[in-house]
Amino acid sequence: MGGYLITGGAGFIGSNFVHYWAARHPADRLVVLDALTYAGNPANLQGLPDPQRVRVVRGDVCDRDLVERLLREEDLRTIVHFAAESHVDRSIRSSAVFIETNVRGTHTLLEAARAVWLGTPRVPHRFHHVSTDEVYGSLGPTDRPFDERSPYAASKAASDLLVRAHHRTYALEVTLSNCSNNYGPRHFPEKLIPLMIVNALRGKSLPVYADGRNIRDWLYVSDHCRGIECILERGAVGETYNIGGNAERANLDIVRTLCRLIDEAFARAPQLARRFPDSAIARGQPSESLITFVADRPGHDFRYALDTKKIGSQLGFAPAVSLDAGLEATVSWYLDNETWWRRVLDGSYRSITFP
Repeated sequence: MGGYLITGGAGFIGSNFVHYWAARHPADRLVVLDALTYAGNPANLQGLPDPQRVRVVRGDVCDRDLVERLLREEDLRTIVHFAAESHVDRSIRSSAVFIETNVRGTHTLLEAARAVWLGTPRVPHRFHHVSTDEVYGSLGPTDRPFDERSPYAASKAASDLLVRAHHRTYALEVTLSNCSNNYGPRHFPEKLIPLMIVNALRGKSLPVYADGRNIRDWLYVSDHCRGIECILERGAVGETYNIGGNAERANLDIVRTLCRLIDEAFARAPQLARRFPDSAIARGQPSESLITFVADRPGHDFRYALDTKKIGSQLGFAPAVSLDAGLEATVSWYLDNETWWRRVLDGSYRSITFP
């Protein structure tokens, strides 16, 4: 059914999805649309199994003329919409860009899709909107997980409502998914897990908000990609599905686990101490010695968790990667891809051209 438009496809989750889909569906044509803001990295799209089947376009989801032109020229019948500002701390400091990208950008995509797909003749299509568990709010320690509030969360909730409104009002064929905290390869090192890994390797402090007891459910990024695949292939139009990892863990426990995995990796491979001489473990101290507790951020929700029975019972999806295995794989990826994260940290990744 035509090709696929992947918005935000040079970012963390989007690029992992592009790699996943290109490997699993080698006959499909993919068009990646990414504005290459700070979190968009052309290097994320290197190493695709068949780059000739992937066209990469630098552009803004708020550019309706561009979106409509791509949909028509490439005969794109599916949009998988990842493009979003997503870092809560940034949304607290400055929320305007979150409204622009997450709300206006989603509305622009919907209107472009409506103009192209719902004309005469109407063409088969699907608009899949990728959202977050944060739209549901915060849970207490013993509350039941959410079933189907920061400025970031508010902007994503607004975009979810716009997608549902276009389905109900115009019969645009949509599906939505709300996911847990993702982690894995190519994760921009401002989020908890990649930040802790690269800081530990550089001997920098490992900042933990408050007492570190805030709880998140963690989803390995390849499981998220597989969950979206299930929805695109078998999901019911108009439905929302929660994609969770069923792996709740306190932030401090995550940080301590990462420290242990790094220390174990150094013990197995002594050459790592020469590669990362500033790390605590190379200087004879455990990585945990770098943990520093810092003032809590405003409005820091205590706990997120998702009820995933719907996607499990209706679509047969369950996460395949355990949290322990996923964290170990993530640490290994950052150890093996030092050039990637060094270029992100020094900003030189911005000079990389698209493959």
